[in-house]
Amino acid sequence: MKKIVNLKKLILLATTAVLMGPSLAMPKSQFESQSESHSIEQVINRYEIALNASDTQSVMELYGKKPVFMPQHSAAQVGRTAVKKAYESVFTTIDLNIKFTIYEIEIQGNKAWARTSSAGKTIILADGVKINEGNNELFIFKKENSQWKIHRYLFSTTTPLNHNATKS
Repeated sequence: MKKIVNLKKLILLATTAVLMGPSLAMPKSQFESQSESHSIEQVINRYEIALNASDTQSVMELYGKKPVFMPQHSAAQVGRTAVKKAYESVFTTIDLNIKFTIYEIEIQGNKAWARTSSAGKTIILADGVKINEGNNELFIFKKENSQWKIHRYLFSTTTPLNHNATKS
């Protein structure tokens, strides 16, 4: 009798394991999280390309409906009009050639954040001086119409001003 009870428990346990097997290996939310992280990485990659191309329109396509851009040494730029004007000003002042490194992405529902750094060169357009560029960045993303958009963006330099400057 004891063997029959143990056999029933074993069959029940085996059936449960088979039915739950895929979810025991990796929860669906983890698959979704990997896909969402990849989507956010793509936004950052597209942002890098747009910055290096001095392409205000492409930058603005990556921002959400109510963005805030917080550039170093400047007041926060709030709203699409102010953010667009800020990038137009940046792109008439400097030419960037940078690369982003992504260190972490955290997703919480329809909001996410990413910690990155960037490094490369900047040319000051007024006089052709080339400087080393390096920043720490914090992106906050918001999902809008099923797409991740930059909601808030903040950066600060890691490179002292005018060190290693050269005339082009």
